[in-house]
Amino acid sequence: MSPSRTAEGDSTVLLLGTLDTKGEEFEFLRERLRRAGVAVLLADVGTLEPPRVEPDISREEVGAETGVDPAALAEAGDRGAAIGTMAAAAAALARRLHDEGRIHGVLSAGGSGNTAIATAAMQALPVGVPKLMVSTMAAGDTSDYVGGVDVMMMASVTDVAGINSISSRILANAAAAMAGMVTAEPPELEGGRPLVAATMFGVTTPCVTRAREALEEKGYEVLVFHATGTGGKAMEALVDGGLLTGVLDITTTELCDDLVGGVLSAGPSRLEAAGRAGVPQVVSLGALDMVNFGARETVPPKFDDRNLYVHNPSVTLMRTTAEESAELGRRIAAKLSRAGGPVSLFVPLRGVSMIDAEGQPFHDPEADAALFDALRDGLEGSSVELVELDNNVNDEEFAMAMAEKLDGYLGGGR
Repeated sequence: MSPSRTAEGDSTVLLLGTLDTKGEEFEFLRERLRRAGVAVLLADVGTLEPPRVEPDISREEVGAETGVDPAALAEAGDRGAAIGTMAAAAAALARRLHDEGRIHGVLSAGGSGNTAIATAAMQALPVGVPKLMVSTMAAGDTSDYVGGVDVMMMASVTDVAGINSISSRILANAAAAMAGMVTAEPPELEGGRPLVAATMFGVTTPCVTRAREALEEKGYEVLVFHATGTGGKAMEALVDGGLLTGVLDITTTELCDDLVGGVLSAGPSRLEAAGRAGVPQVVSLGALDMVNFGARETVPPKFDDRNLYVHNPSVTLMRTTAEESAELGRRIAAKLSRAGGPVSLFVPLRGVSMIDAEGQPFHDPEADAALFDALRDGLEGSSVELVELDNNVNDEEFAMAMAEKLDGYLGGGR
């Protein structure tokens, strides 16, 4: 996944730093990387004061990637706007340098501002390219910084403010880790098997497991992603990176959390990557009967009168209403109708999850009917193949039908 290396010692790390506030720290990192035998490109992504150390790539050169003038950002005096703007420019720089084969990893260190800028650049690179962020923000919710790729967050312990007995050890470890990653030989794996993705939740596990087994028997390599927000983002990042040949999107539950305000949203663009890339996809409605929250006491009071199910002490599920289900149907139909590649939608008429089956706590024929009707209306006249089966999503017949459809799109795993 990384650019090829032509000779020993030619691995290069892009070091991103707000050099208006941090110079000594990035000079230390640059020297440690060089001592470890890798080349370094130090890019200045600061905007306020002059850089405290000479960069290899100036802030003006970084800004030029997206047509931005850092001096104008400094004059405006809006730190938040400057961070967002330089984040986009840094992402463009990292993407270009990687595409040109000039960098093999990205390293940075800092507080919230530099973390936002540097991780935006890291997220612009494919999975597998080493990405390491030493940050004061690493001990909290890092989902925005990690996104859907393999950004590694390393706690700085102290603030990144000078070189002392603690920070020197932390930063030296970070430089050594990055040098090791960019110089390591990539693993040699069995090649030739088409790579496909599947999305799974606890309440759709039987379906995904059977479909995965069927596809593996046909010669595919199947990556299963847990539909917890980060799982959906990661799967779609692989699609955007051109690494997947097909998608078996059985579990689209993250759309519920985005609509209603649950804790496992993958964002409003979920279910769009495969269509955008023209990658064949077979989609279903797995776990669209539920919105996810944490422990029961964390569920917002406005939902106290809803159908709540304590899945375990840390997870509480809330049944989607007919109105919410209809809106989910409309959103799914709109997204799939825009797809640029082959797409089928499989509808399990006897329930979208393990607990939506007859006699189970989320069995709600009215809500399911609202979902199905909205999908039928929204997909009318589109090129999406709508397949309705008289099964629960976890029935073996349903799983096999989806696997066979994807195999048909891809022309065989061998």
